[in-house]
Amino acid sequence: MGKVVVIDHPLIQHKLTYIRDENTGSKEFRELVEEVSMLMAYEVTRDFPLQETEINTPVGPAKTKVIAGRKVGLVPILRAGLGMVNGMLKLIPAAKVGHVGLYRDPETLKPVEYYCKLPTDLPERDLIVIDPMLATGGSAVAAIGFLKERGAKSIKLVCLIAAPEGISAVQSAHPDVDIFAGAVDSHLNDHGYIVPGLGDAGDRLFGTK
Repeated sequence: MGKVVVIDHPLIQHKLTYIRDENTGSKEFRELVEEVSMLMAYEVTRDFPLQETEINTPVGPAKTKVIAGRKVGLVPILRAGLGMVNGMLKLIPAAKVGHVGLYRDPETLKPVEYYCKLPTDLPERDLIVIDPMLATGGSAVAAIGFLKERGAKSIKLVCLIAAPEGISAVQSAHPDVDIFAGAVDSHLNDHGYIVPGLGDAGDRLFGTK
């Protein structure tokens, strides 16, 4: 079973408070989401392997370490996942970015893919699927499934806030995927929103209703 990691660093928890606040406007909301995403990327990449290399400092030669040839791919789930991309790219600037767009069929209530653009070397990359909210888990489960169908082998899921229901759904469908979250909230309400959550992340990022 994949692990669930709650990244409880004080800076992340502090910024999440203002992200949750209904009085935070779109501009500040976007900035805070980007900042938290950058901080979360620090923890998500903690297990990247290192290899030794030699360089010359101004004082003399030194044996140091670099990341061992890791290829990374960021895959935001449209549209809210876009708000987390730039923050992560600040720490992982060489990462390639794919996009997965999903909508819910009004009759079957199942996620339907309407857009998918991914790196051509997908199987060789460590993929980080990003979406601010892990609520029912339907979109995340579907997106990860689409990636696996295209050959992805290493996948992590990163969200700002998760609900227990979403975590259970992802673990049931994809037990090999680790989940990273800034917080795990109480439950989902009758409309599928995380309680207390932060509302609709996409609307708050882009100023829509």
